[in-house]
Amino acid sequence: MIGLQFVATPAFSSTLIKVFERGWCSHVDAILPDGSLLGARSDAVGGKPPGVQIRPANYEKWSTVQQLWFTTDVNEDHNWLAFLTSQIGKPYDKLAILAFAMNRDWRAHDHWFCSELQAAALEACRFFPNPLSDVVNRVTPRDLLLLTSPWRNLYGHQG
Repeated sequence: MIGLQFVATPAFSSTLIKVFERGWCSHVDAILPDGSLLGARSDAVGGKPPGVQIRPANYEKWSTVQQLWFTTDVNEDHNWLAFLTSQIGKPYDKLAILAFAMNRDWRAHDHWFCSELQAAALEACRFFPNPLSDVVNRVTPRDLLLLTSPWRNLYGHQG
């Protein structure tokens, strides 16, 4: 089973992301089997440096949390987790915010924005029936919610 946790905080940066993407969430992490979270962040939180890291389950105080769970097979689970763990230590994509105005390749595997890391992991495990084919310069948390909507089983929502 694959789990994603979409969140928002009352921080200015979270509000700014929500405004730009016209959505309610500003960040997304993968939920690992032990409950810890794996994702890309621009700041040092949860005792971990910026970039792609595994962080404790409650490393931040969120104002809104929504966990989505997807029923997958053992192969998809393995490939999803293998892709994510292979990205640990890679830097956060500091130019990602400029992607709202500039063209760039969101699939570049040398740096990540939170939702782009998760979209790439879902592609790597062949979660989507076909690779995402639309040429876009970003995948926001809101975009990822829309992309996964046909497959999601809403597991929990806290607000």
